[in-house]
Amino acid sequence: MRRIFGVLSVMTMLFAFPANAEFNAGFSIIAGQYETDGTETEKTVSGVTSETNSASKSEMFYGGSLFAEFETEGGIVIGLDYVPLDINLGSGKRTDSSTGADVAAEADTGDRSAEANIEDLYTIYTHIPVGEYYAILGYHDANVTTKETLQTSTYGDTSINGFQYGIGMKRGDSMRIELSYSDFDSISLTSSANTNKITADADALAAKISFAF
Repeated sequence: MRRIFGVLSVMTMLFAFPANAEFNAGFSIIAGQYETDGTETEKTVSGVTSETNSASKSEMFYGGSLFAEFETEGGIVIGLDYVPLDINLGSGKRTDSSTGADVAAEADTGDRSAEANIEDLYTIYTHIPVGEYYAILGYHDANVTTKETLQTSTYGDTSINGFQYGIGMKRGDSMRIELSYSDFDSISLTSSANTNKITADADALAAKISFAF
């Protein structure tokens, strides 16, 4: 519901632009690198911390997006960008074993796998002219979905927000090139059994080529 209100708010702002503002729509090709730092805290049934596992992941990603925007005669742009493809934040597997005699410990052994993805990434953005370039300011909204194979519990999905900062340059009437940095909020997920907890933080550096019509 929050996302629907956000999209409607942006569309209202777009159509509230002056009548002489230029409407553009188009697509973008994106390539970049993301970095994710995460920590899983495992607990015993009694709630006492038993083990903490941390990992960092850095990988390249490729994708595309669709956008719609209005541009004033002064070159100020406000628009909405949507990435229809999923972005994988990381995945991993491990095998846990226990020599403990208690039932709780033995039930927590076996193969584990987990994967997290960013889906339905929306960005509200503005372009502010700075000489022959323009500054980019944006606000991200997306879903983080998890897929896991665990012995005794599962993790749910959550939403995530973030800010985008960058610089761009127009090439001709329809093409532009951008470089941006995105800093996403930290997320926290608790297992359905309320025994394990995952915290993660992600950011990304991306280059984009856009074609407007």
